[in-house]
Amino acid sequence: MKKTVLFINACVRKDSRTRKLAEKLLMKLNQPYEEVCLNKIDFPKTDEDFLNRRDQLITAGETDNAMFSLARQFADAETIVIAAPYWDLSFPASLKQYFEQINVTGITFRYTEEGFPQGLCRADRLFYVTTAGGCYVPEEFGFGYIKALAQNFYDIQDIRLIKASGLDIDGADVNDIMAAAEETLENMEQTAE
Repeated sequence: MKKTVLFINACVRKDSRTRKLAEKLLMKLNQPYEEVCLNKIDFPKTDEDFLNRRDQLITAGETDNAMFSLARQFADAETIVIAAPYWDLSFPASLKQYFEQINVTGITFRYTEEGFPQGLCRADRLFYVTTAGGCYVPEEFGFGYIKALAQNFYDIQDIRLIKASGLDIDGADVNDIMAAAEETLENMEQTAE
């Protein structure tokens, strides 16, 4: 039986190189996937009213409320693919907004008696696909945040980074850089089953 894949698309540009790389990965996975295009979601403002409403629903055990549909979708996926270009030492703001929507106690994680998060997600692996115009792409920022969240809140331990950087440097051979990133994902997938 093939696993279900959740494709979280944080790409904004029509000809996004990050999306193209993620699509190559999705082809290699060769599994049915559901796409969440963050650019098409009008996220609610995470203000006090929003937090109070969410907390009331959680306390009442109403986790089937539509407010939690993204969280339930994330928790049920068996493989996660995130496509997020590297922006300003991180990723597009919509991806942070997405995580603010899916971090729901009782759906994606719970707290132990000692106060530590414990994952409730089904996914056994997460692929993080990113591209950058420059060469300064420290992993502890965008990817590091996602990795820490996945491992410590969702209990997804197998986190894989696929990146292509230096794409906008004068004289860069974009085709070679992208081909090298595609080779990385090809090699990753051989050990992913």
